[in-house]
Amino acid sequence: MNLTHSTPSPRKLKVAIIGGGPAGLATAIELSKLKFVDWKLYEKKPAISEIGTGITIQRNTWRMLELMGAAQNLSTEDFFRPDDVNGHYQQHRNGRTGQLVDNQRPRADTPPHQHPCRAHRAKLQQALLRAVDQSRIHVGKKLVRISRLDGGKKLRLVFEDGFVDDVDVLVGADGIRSVVRGFVFPDHRLSYTGATAYRTVVRLNEAMKINGIIRAATFWHGTDGKWVYTCPLAGNDFEITAKIKDPAGGDERLSWGHEAPVEHFIRSFNELAPPIQQLLRLVTYVQKFDFFAGDRLSSAVDRFGSVALVGDASHPLSGAFGAGAGFALEDAHVLGGALRWAHDEGRPISDGLRLFDRVRSPHYSALYRVLDGFALAEKELAPLRLPADEEIRYRIGRVWNSKNNWMYYYEADNALKEAIKHVSSKPSSIDVKPQL
Repeated sequence: MNLTHSTPSPRKLKVAIIGGGPAGLATAIELSKLKFVDWKLYEKKPAISEIGTGITIQRNTWRMLELMGAAQNLSTEDFFRPDDVNGHYQQHRNGRTGQLVDNQRPRADTPPHQHPCRAHRAKLQQALLRAVDQSRIHVGKKLVRISRLDGGKKLRLVFEDGFVDDVDVLVGADGIRSVVRGFVFPDHRLSYTGATAYRTVVRLNEAMKINGIIRAATFWHGTDGKWVYTCPLAGNDFEITAKIKDPAGGDERLSWGHEAPVEHFIRSFNELAPPIQQLLRLVTYVQKFDFFAGDRLSSAVDRFGSVALVGDASHPLSGAFGAGAGFALEDAHVLGGALRWAHDEGRPISDGLRLFDRVRSPHYSALYRVLDGFALAEKELAPLRLPADEEIRYRIGRVWNSKNNWMYYYEADNALKEAIKHVSSKPSSIDVKPQL
């Protein structure tokens, strides 16, 4: 009798992803490409859903969506893309007078299908979700405790309902108030930045009846850094997003969206031109989002090389570039590629996480330097005591200058390839600290 001896399959790497937003879903897509990984995604909400209004999909985000196979899940009916018929892509206007100060177009080498567009956040979420094996997603799972096992080689996750999972690698994609970040960096604290955003949607057909409101992505700038952003979305939706500096005191500050009094919202922007005042009077419901930030992390992985942070869990930027989801997708792509490299090269998985950190942490440091430049511009502006219209023009020229848009053309996949070339020639493990 012939006996067939089968070789047992090698044990797969167990990975848990915490968080079902764009960062978590993108990580799931990338890990699905790795046959040596057994992943699960845990989301604390009862369903995968997204809050908020619009999101800009820039060129860097389109590139990641295409690499992930999720771009095909977005049709032209799902977003608004400015065209050049009226000579604009994104406008910056003096919100007090309505006068155009700056027009910003995509870089000349940007393919048409990667031109920026504006879409409901839920559209991006659903595009990513459709590219994921949803049988591996577990909702209603709130992570409450993390501990190390086996001398730190494994992690035990305990959820609010009593469920327990032991994993090799943990990916924190759980947002600005990350439980995973609190485990890796227990001394990290968040605080209110002094800025607040308001977000709402009105009917496009009503907005277009207002003389002076245009079918374009437009920032209407006021004094003291306040602005109102208006843009069509898909269908009959017209987005209004606004930002203003708020006093440190007052109501309790919350990082998630909560209903705000409409009249207070309208009064906060009463210096802006009549078309904006008329537009704001269409608002019947508005959500308020307070911006929080914490100490800047020099690394997005733990010292054991078993935990990685992605998206707002790693470097919350308080919406500074309007591209947080794009940065999260870049994180996910680089993490998946770095793990593949470590596995294929026979290196410890911890080396893969450190390679991920070597690529991403310097990129975030560069983004922070841009924010530091914004802060410097505000500091230099204050003592000038310029008239209102000159103040607005100065701020648009210094803070909103297109030279600060380089991150929308960053290619995370090529940055990873360059990093692999650099480290593959080294036989030893990668240093935890990234090279800046």
